[in-house]
Amino acid sequence: MNQMTRIPATMPDQDACWDAFLARNRAMDGRFVGCVATTGIYCKPSCAARHPKRENMTFLPDPAAARAAGYRACLRCRPDEVGRDHVAVQRAIAFIEGAGDVPSLETIAAHAGYAPHHFHRLFKRETGLTPAAFARGVRAARLKDALAGQGSVTDAIYAAGYNAASRAYADAQQHLGMTPSAWKDGGRGVTIRWRTIDSLLGLMLVAATDKGLCRISFDEGEAALRARFPHADLQPADAALDAMAARVVALVDDPASGADLPTDVHGTAFQQAVWAALRAIPPGETRSYGDIAAAIGRPGAVRAAGTACGGNNLAILIPCHRVVRGDGSPGGYAWGADRKRALLAREGGA
Repeated sequence: MNQMTRIPATMPDQDACWDAFLARNRAMDGRFVGCVATTGIYCKPSCAARHPKRENMTFLPDPAAARAAGYRACLRCRPDEVGRDHVAVQRAIAFIEGAGDVPSLETIAAHAGYAPHHFHRLFKRETGLTPAAFARGVRAARLKDALAGQGSVTDAIYAAGYNAASRAYADAQQHLGMTPSAWKDGGRGVTIRWRTIDSLLGLMLVAATDKGLCRISFDEGEAALRARFPHADLQPADAALDAMAARVVALVDDPASGADLPTDVHGTAFQQAVWAALRAIPPGETRSYGDIAAAIGRPGAVRAAGTACGGNNLAILIPCHRVVRGDGSPGGYAWGADRKRALLAREGGA
């Protein structure tokens, strides 16, 4: 079989493909296929079948290249369906973004050409969110944009596609981190408790509303927090925040220790999907920006995924430091490249 097939730049090198294949890395599905010389089949990276020996494996960019080289598709993982699934999710996302209201699961699935329950699982696997949660995030993002305009809060609510103010306020609490009125007015009416605390990687700012952590950062203080929430009621830490701050500092040594810390951050549906993908990266492992974009079903949105990483308000807890460039170099980090390298080194990822 011809193993000299040209590999496009978007495909990882052969060793990286083998590592992804061993890890059954679902985020790499669609980036390449693994071809087994002894059986003549090709599989997607996440295939659950027993792994062959390395010397019997070669990796090609897509099913078409594998078929041209004489391989046939694995009947267990069905690698030919990966592209179809990605296209279906992209079609559903475009449909959701163009809808005025939140479409039903049945409507979304029918538009994508899938059965509802199967598509629900597929969409969540690809984006990290259910179709309904994604749709609510899209509508909440419209609300955020509308609130930035000159009209009233009520006008913004209905312009965003809400039929009732109560639903808008419920979504705003989840996606904006505060009520629509407070968001429009720089956090007015919201109490944020805060403190700075020493860590092994420098001074950290830890701040929270009554719902959860809204800011974790390095080398910032009250002035930076005031710039983000100019009209919020900033108060010194109480015992509850002191306890959370201690757990935040512990994340440097034990990344799993903050898994159940409450959060109160806002973001678009896309940002939330990226942040969910970041929290799914195990300590000691890294992903590229392309991996994150692929993991949320938006493989062409690599630059946007990087921007969403940069918009992360919860340093360490949402581990954007585990995302590196495609060539393996650390890449950027809002709180400094040296700090990023130190975090990765402590986790064994660099």
